[in-house]
Amino acid sequence: MTENTAIQEFSTHLRGKLIQLGDPEYDEARKVYNGMIDKRPQFIVRCVDVADVMQAVNFARDQKLLLAVRGGGHSVPGMGTSEGGLVIDLSLMNGIRVDPDEKTVRVEGGCTWGAVDHATHAFGMATTGGVIASTGVGGLTLGGGSGYLTRKHGLSIDNLLEADMVLADGSYVTVNEKSHEDLFWAVRGGGGNFGVVTSFLFKLHPVSIDYAGPMLWSLDQIKPVMQWYREFALAAPEDLYGFFAFLQVPPGAPFPEEYHNQKMGGVLWCYLGDPDKADKVFDPIRNLTPKPAIDLVGPIPHPALQSMFDPLYPPGEQWYIKADFINEIPDEAIDLHIKYARELPTPTSGMHLYPIDGAAHKVKKDATAWSFREANWSQVIIGVDPDPANKEKITDWVRAYHEAIHPYSAGGAYINFLMDEGDERIRATYRENYDRLAEIKQKYDPTNLFRINQNIKPVAMA
Repeated sequence: MTENTAIQEFSTHLRGKLIQLGDPEYDEARKVYNGMIDKRPQFIVRCVDVADVMQAVNFARDQKLLLAVRGGGHSVPGMGTSEGGLVIDLSLMNGIRVDPDEKTVRVEGGCTWGAVDHATHAFGMATTGGVIASTGVGGLTLGGGSGYLTRKHGLSIDNLLEADMVLADGSYVTVNEKSHEDLFWAVRGGGGNFGVVTSFLFKLHPVSIDYAGPMLWSLDQIKPVMQWYREFALAAPEDLYGFFAFLQVPPGAPFPEEYHNQKMGGVLWCYLGDPDKADKVFDPIRNLTPKPAIDLVGPIPHPALQSMFDPLYPPGEQWYIKADFINEIPDEAIDLHIKYARELPTPTSGMHLYPIDGAAHKVKKDATAWSFREANWSQVIIGVDPDPANKEKITDWVRAYHEAIHPYSAGGAYINFLMDEGDERIRATYRENYDRLAEIKQKYDPTNLFRINQNIKPVAMA
């Protein structure tokens, strides 16, 4: 069979669309969230159902094509595309079904968290799903998934009940605690190494109106606040979540005009407890010395909180990030954080410390692929700018910041916050779980077809 014949036959077996290099819609179809990523796959398959995914996996394997899988396309290192290969684009597979009696939601692999939040909010429920609504469900979940609900309800993987998958041999399986238990263990934190997840089943929790929002302080006052935060955040009830951030205040509502474009530090809070007790919970925070310069905490629908950052981070901007897990925040680290906060290179660059304690700590480190169950925060340093001319500016700042602060880390990092940093960094993240992951990879993907990810190599290739 000639190459053209194989492509034609492949196309006729798809319900979705096969987009090739040179097609009119190709340049738009190949775009991913990070504008710094500029790859040109040979084929993009916009799948509409599981059968399309099976066809695409078989074609890529048989034609020895470099295979990438794109859900929301948010992967900062560009794991949702490939140079000269084939991209399985799941964006048209975006069905969602809420079961209010069972308190679950079935989510197809191309969904974003904004779509899920919209669907579940109608029933007064939610599950853990990041902090940017345009993030894809698939990538975030397979890497672990932290967000506003983590301290109360655990990581996304702690709420995952089962997943439907297409494997490297083109077969279709459902994985859960009773079926393909080894694979179910691996996909909870092991990334996209083991197949294409076409749907997820999550448990839901009563979440509707949060008491949430940012409190910000000037950098001149932030050191005692950060010293207070490092103790308070870990001792707070699980109903209260707050991630620490350094940022430049956006020049618009609802931020007071006198603080527009100022570099500040603070906490973005989310309280999930009794609304009648919210003011009492926040009284000691509001009466800190120094008091917050900006206090925008109040009742807000959960989907509105989830999408709060979306306008600041539209698709196509330049991104570069570095990350670490954090156990403690000593004074020396605080001084370094403040130093680099003063040097924020662009308006949307910053640093976030996401809590991953509380309910996430109650799961044993070998119960899922996520190894760092004892870590208290997932830290990420982000360089962002719309102008490609600032690529080096944001990259240099992120690297310098990370090099300075990394000695105070726990080692390893949230897999979704890693760039292309090599095998040792991946091993440091999975630690003692890595060898088990490599054995499962050998069983289900011995030729490493699914390698456009933070790759766990099969045992035979290690």
